[in-house]
Amino acid sequence: MLKSSAPTGRMEPMQNADAEPAAALDPALVQQHEALVAQIRAADAEYYDTDVSERSSSITDAEYDALMRELKALEAEHPELQTADSPTQRVGGAPLTGGPFASYDHLQRMESLDNAFDDDELAAWYARVVKDSGIATPPLLCEVKVDGLAINLLYRDGRLERALTRGNGTTGDDVTANVLTIASIPEVLTGTVEHPVPAVVEVRGEVFMAKDTFRKVNAARVENGEDELANPRNAAAGGLRQKDPAKTAERHLDMVCHGMGFREGFEPASQSEAYAAFKAWGLPASTRATVVPDLAGVREFIAYYGENRAEVEHEIDGVVVKVDSVAVQRQLGSTSRAPRWAVAWKYPPEEVHTLLKSIEVNTGRTGRVTPYGVMEPVQVAGSTVEMATLHNFYEVKRKDVRPGDVIVLRKAGDVIPEILGPVLVEGQERPPEWVAPTHCPSCGTELVEKKAGDKDRRCPNHQSCPNQLVERVEHVGGRGAFDVEGLGWKAAKALLDAGVLVDEGDLFALTPDDLLRTSLFTRGPKKGEEGPQVTENGLKMLKSLEERKSVPLWRVIVALSIRHVGPTAARALAAEFGSLDAIRAADEETLAQTEGVGAIIAASVREWLTGEGAEWHVGILDKWAAAGVRTEDEQDESLPQTLAGLTIVATGSLENFSRDSVKEAIISRGGKASGSVSKKTDFVVLGANAGSKAAKAEELGLRTLDEAQFVTLLEGGPDALEA
Repeated sequence: MLKSSAPTGRMEPMQNADAEPAAALDPALVQQHEALVAQIRAADAEYYDTDVSERSSSITDAEYDALMRELKALEAEHPELQTADSPTQRVGGAPLTGGPFASYDHLQRMESLDNAFDDDELAAWYARVVKDSGIATPPLLCEVKVDGLAINLLYRDGRLERALTRGNGTTGDDVTANVLTIASIPEVLTGTVEHPVPAVVEVRGEVFMAKDTFRKVNAARVENGEDELANPRNAAAGGLRQKDPAKTAERHLDMVCHGMGFREGFEPASQSEAYAAFKAWGLPASTRATVVPDLAGVREFIAYYGENRAEVEHEIDGVVVKVDSVAVQRQLGSTSRAPRWAVAWKYPPEEVHTLLKSIEVNTGRTGRVTPYGVMEPVQVAGSTVEMATLHNFYEVKRKDVRPGDVIVLRKAGDVIPEILGPVLVEGQERPPEWVAPTHCPSCGTELVEKKAGDKDRRCPNHQSCPNQLVERVEHVGGRGAFDVEGLGWKAAKALLDAGVLVDEGDLFALTPDDLLRTSLFTRGPKKGEEGPQVTENGLKMLKSLEERKSVPLWRVIVALSIRHVGPTAARALAAEFGSLDAIRAADEETLAQTEGVGAIIAASVREWLTGEGAEWHVGILDKWAAAGVRTEDEQDESLPQTLAGLTIVATGSLENFSRDSVKEAIISRGGKASGSVSKKTDFVVLGANAGSKAAKAEELGLRTLDEAQFVTLLEGGPDALEA
């Protein structure tokens, strides 16, 4: 079992010496901040860390943007709340460490983009560019913002060496095998006299699924009895994260290049010149990028694609505006997460009218009951929509939408359908108000509010509600949890309907005889066989269940469906405590002091372990343990605990360590591998392109090590380092 040297506490606030200490803050402000951070991290986890969003999304782009703006405003007013790991300071989500993909550092950090939602914000960005660059009218490059998955292609001597997802901006997942199935991405670059192939270049771009392709893929899935994919963006993200490249190839993905990272032997004077080189090398550079002389040209570009977005072959969610000159880009620099020389203009979502035929409800994995509208099919933002979320009962009442109304529908970010409200005609009699159900549509249990005034109503029958059970069992098999082959929604429902499973605790004790009690996993005998046989898919699932009993601890924690506990919090808990027994023994205060956890998640964990339902929750853990599921991260006892009690941050690219292996090296020797630099950090290991963490270490006067010194520390501890 891994042991913590001491409680880590809340991450060091990013404040100056005169700022009010975090301990003196109004507790309500701290709670508001933690709640916003938890919501944003949960949304990030859904998109970046799992593929549940292939079928559905729990939050719209517009809602996500609103949460982020609220968090930024709160931190601007109370800067002492801001921590180094706040979503406002980070890029995207964590890489899928421990999954089917290895993780590697980008040679140069991949940044995100700040957004402009109206003309005033766009003009303010332009004014800052003019002021900081000292150029009255810096030429600007405009391009449509592709709604897909960011990718980083590393070419050495013209050959594709590695393709990484954005990940957290510093580290991404290696999806090279899957990227090679994308026809528009060359494995070898073809140079010209004018544009020779450089020694090294990172090419950034967006992997997407064309709208026509999306329609064809979904039609084929329906024909095969599979669930439809939610939208092109999530279909592309899920396709790129397939374990089998052949499955990726079936998605017929495409790519467009929109930037560059680290390079040797390639110094374009401008962004547009870089795009010309990309095209000469055979890369799919944007055909819609245009250089304009000033802000008026930007406005014309935005207006054109606002009116003609349907003509674009892929989904777009805005326009990206960049300073064209690379020299000026360098002069302007970046914040902790985004370049100052670029901004993303977000279009207001397209709106249409249609008839709301009914309002239905669905019970989710954690008991949350979500209303959704069933509508007369309508075309919006390039696709036909028949259903749209209404989020919660409070929203239905606030918007006052009623079955029989003509309603206003929009696609937020051109992706998620959202009902805005009714179309009211003066003097026209409206249908009766929708009456919210008082009981669960799945099990009939009376719905409750978690606390007074809660916007959500929940089914408290977590133990045996059929819908909750099916979704929880499916979640155990999902990519963010145990990642069990063949354990999807249909399999979960078949196993539960047949009585083979009581709950998810029985999964790892399944036998071939159990599967023969289901129609889904049973086939007739072939020649020479006696009696019914388990299908090939059933046998694959059983084999996968056996193989996945030894997944890392954080995946086991995610699989438990504890409210608010996604992959980020699960990794933090696993790294801090090392075993489920240690987590069960920790009190709420100790859990809350874990970096990346906080009070809300800690309370949720303790409630799951000791509150209502704790007996059957713990029963799931006991059944998994009895079936051989590993509930603690293994530690090689032969390794000397040279780093016991030390907190170490590794940043930049190391020659002999990947991002995963450097963390494992630290943890296996008793140390804590932290992701952020603070006063509590003992050593900072600096690789190539270390970036802001190196500056933070210098600012705090921390001891920094190169890779050779780090190896010495691993082998002999601080004494060997001093020697």
